[in-house]
Amino acid sequence: MMDAENTSTGVHLNAEETRVLGCLIEKQRTTPDTYPLTLNALRSACNQKSNRDPVVDYEERDIVRALDGLRDKKLTWMITSSGGRVPKYEHSLDERLQLGAPQMAILCVLMLRGPQTAGEIKTRADRLHPFVTVTETENTLSQMMTREAGALVVRLPLQPGKREPRYAHLLAGEPEVEAPPPTAPRPEPARVEVEQENARFEALESELAELREELDTLRNAFDAFRSQFE
Repeated sequence: MMDAENTSTGVHLNAEETRVLGCLIEKQRTTPDTYPLTLNALRSACNQKSNRDPVVDYEERDIVRALDGLRDKKLTWMITSSGGRVPKYEHSLDERLQLGAPQMAILCVLMLRGPQTAGEIKTRADRLHPFVTVTETENTLSQMMTREAGALVVRLPLQPGKREPRYAHLLAGEPEVEAPPPTAPRPEPARVEVEQENARFEALESELAELREELDTLRNAFDAFRSQFE
């Protein structure tokens, strides 16, 4: 069962909208001199091969459709000026949901890189907001999970063989969680003994068949040798 108390944020994004919005948040904080972004710059940001999961190859029309969807959700707008050569785009997610820098940093890395542990989030969010400790990151995640206006993140079920849970954002709805592969029950001791006995019998039968084949070969060779003197 995923751990989130309230997911009614009023925001539901598709994959393209998630990537575009995440890139706008990232570039606003990491390259403020070039923000807001042009359509071309936004496409380059979406198609980066580093710090992205999954890696995508969007065309400009994909970006435009995503921007239109985000505008309809009142999450982005286009800026034009008399001296500007091309339109630019900026987001308003922090204003729309009343979020601070720590929450925005967490959402950004989850939107751009998918589910992650608290330790991974702390490391990857450093350029956006420096969390001092993993505990601080976990506390912020907890606040985002129990937010009265609607949970923003969810703690995913612990994966088999993993020691730490991962977290995912909820701006695109409940994330799909892969069911762990079914584990076969341990066989009873009596079954183990029977299977071992069967294996021994099969090995003995195989050895016996080989001995019989060798004996037949020797017998045929002996008969052929004897027939030479009759």
